[in-house]
Amino acid sequence: MHIAWGSFLLALLVIVLIPGPDFVLVTRNAASGRRYGWLAAAGVTCGLLLHATAATLGLSALVAAVPAALFVVKGLGVAYLAWMALQMLRHAGSGQGETAVEQPRSGRAVFLRGLLTDVLNPKVMLTFLTLLPQAMDPDAAPMPQAALLSAVAVSAFAVWWLIVVPSVGKLAALLASPKRRKVFERACGGALLAMATSIAVG
Repeated sequence: MHIAWGSFLLALLVIVLIPGPDFVLVTRNAASGRRYGWLAAAGVTCGLLLHATAATLGLSALVAAVPAALFVVKGLGVAYLAWMALQMLRHAGSGQGETAVEQPRSGRAVFLRGLLTDVLNPKVMLTFLTLLPQAMDPDAAPMPQAALLSAVAVSAFAVWWLIVVPSVGKLAALLASPKRRKVFERACGGALLAMATSIAVG
């Protein structure tokens, strides 16, 4: 089995480092408290794991092959990201240290928000569908290769969160100023809105 590890890992590195909705969500929650950051990271990682499993089993390919199904997934993803963006913009700078999407009511809510952010993002699904086949050996069994590559991809993101969440403490200190917090919250909301627009027109 000859997997194209070089090109796969390089592409994966770029994907991991490019900020997406999950990055905005994790850093925003981590800025409110490291515990919330870990829970958000756990949520998006579980969402990523679901996409990886679906891609490995061929379910994502089936959804992508049916325009109506992909349209529904895309629509849900756009609507959810847009809703989060509007909440961030609406609550930017309001209250005593509230977060952009309101102070998390529970760890469960933060985890579920992270999970839905990744599950409802069609770009995550399409990333697996385009990235994995390019690295696979066409002469070897596809299932073991897809499982291995998916595991590496999920692990790479998990390691990334292990770096990001502890680093956000410095950001939290910077956001002690209400003016800076407001600017940050608006930037997060604008970023999510831009991502929702990108998915909608993509």
